[in-house]
Amino acid sequence: QVQLEESGGGLVQAGGSLSLSCAAAGRRYYAMGWFRQAPGKERDFVAAISDSGGHTFYGDSVKGRFTISRDNSKNTAYLKMNSLKAEDTALYYCAADSPLIGPAMKATDFGSWGQGTQVTVSS
Repeated sequence: QVQLEESGGGLVQAGGSLSLSCAAAGRRYYAMGWFRQAPGKERDFVAAISDSGGHTFYGDSVKGRFTISRDNSKNTAYLKMNSLKAEDTALYYCAADSPLIGPAMKATDFGSWGQGTQVTVSS
């Protein structure tokens, strides 16, 4: 069980950038990920990173625009979002406690979740 808290969400214009942070308390070495959910839609996979940071995976809709990273000395994961589009608007959740990561993560793969941080992209 890992306690997670996201921060960094906000309002940004299309084409802009935004960075999210996920501070973790508890176990320090574990795979982490980001998911997002818009109203009335499923919680979709955004990105995942291995415990060491050596392996990353991205959902098709964000590949090439978003970058996941982590700083284990700070026990924090990050999501750098570039070239934002209106369709990126969603509540973004940090997740942890997945034993494995890959290119098609599901929400049920992760055992710990943050409360979410809202990202709104305007045109």
